[in-house]
Amino acid sequence: MGKAGKALKQVLEIYGISQNKLAVTMGTGRPNVHRWVNEMTDPVADAVLEIRDALKKINPAAAEDFIRLYLGNGDDDELA
Repeated sequence: MGKAGKALKQVLEIYGISQNKLAVTMGTGRPNVHRWVNEMTDPVADAVLEIRDALKKINPAAAEDFIRLYLGNGDDDELA
């Protein structure tokens, strides 16, 4: 589990985006975002796209980094 969660956690921390802000922008509950960020559950494919779209509304660079980290080639992917 967790590639999407790891990518999401990193992006939220780096860009200073709260789990609540992402949840509100997505139109989902904050507990869903919390479970993804803490790798309790993985978002389904449709949710990954919704995460990307919501991040794009909040900060387009965050959306790009999320997708880059999510689709990257392994655990060595990190944002500087």
